[in-house]
Amino acid sequence: MFDVDKALDLWRSEALRRALRIQSVVLDASREFLRRQGFIEILPVIISPITDPLTDHRVRGEVECYGFKYQITKSMIFHKQIALFTHPRIFCFSPNVRIESIERRNSGKHLIEFVQLDLEVREAKRSEVISLGEELFRFIVIAVREKCREDLEFFGRKLDLPESPFPQISYREAEAKFGPDFEEKLSCSQKGPFWIIDFPMEIREFYDREDENRPGILIDMDLVYPEGFGEALSGGEREYIFQRICYRIQQKGIQLEAFSPYLEIARRGLFPSAGFGIGIERLTRYLCGLRQIELTRLFAKLPGEFSL
Repeated sequence: MFDVDKALDLWRSEALRRALRIQSVVLDASREFLRRQGFIEILPVIISPITDPLTDHRVRGEVECYGFKYQITKSMIFHKQIALFTHPRIFCFSPNVRIESIERRNSGKHLIEFVQLDLEVREAKRSEVISLGEELFRFIVIAVREKCREDLEFFGRKLDLPESPFPQISYREAEAKFGPDFEEKLSCSQKGPFWIIDFPMEIREFYDREDENRPGILIDMDLVYPEGFGEALSGGEREYIFQRICYRIQQKGIQLEAFSPYLEIARRGLFPSAGFGIGIERLTRYLCGLRQIELTRLFAKLPGEFSL
């Protein structure tokens, strides 16, 4: 049952009001920065025959229209690659729906509906989009510090501007030093954002590009916030050769037919590219120093809860 009183308390809260004001500056600053870098903004895709498998391709939010089955967007990864036929540098504020397990209800960082700033760059390497991500993050922090001083004071938040380049650590190195839950331990121990790079192929998706000189290692990365706020951004270089994509899909135990529209396009040739997606609610949460992610958007939907 929908808890009206709880919802009204949240909507009337000063924390939510101020977080949304900071979030509005984040959206404006992101657009300003990316347009200066030659990006164009495209409109989001809400339903499609294909969407991100996200390791468990069996979890599908589906709708039927005119006898055709569509999936609700989990991410625009494939559409970003295809959009590069139109323009070499694109971005989008993409609504995503991901049905998280109920156990994640109290994680403070999981919503089943959220928005990602998704971008992709034709012919780019991972190093280029890492630099782009750092510049974008710094630009946003500067804008929030300048335009939201009173809001940051309300949250008792002092935002440091991290120096670029941010530190990097490989997945295997982090795992060896800190164990399997290394991300949380690293996040809690760091004073500034850092990159985890070179994930093992078996734990990521088929579209992340394998390093031809290091079999089993992907040319990808995650940006992680400090102070225990966890993952900020995920991305990397993309597989773009038709035969490689087919091979990687089959490695995951997925039937090729599940991605037939995408494969027909890939057969005709995709561009090499790299990009990333950064969650707007998680970014807002970090900037405000909030532990409850439901304070970062109106009509927030936590795993397992019935929401408006």
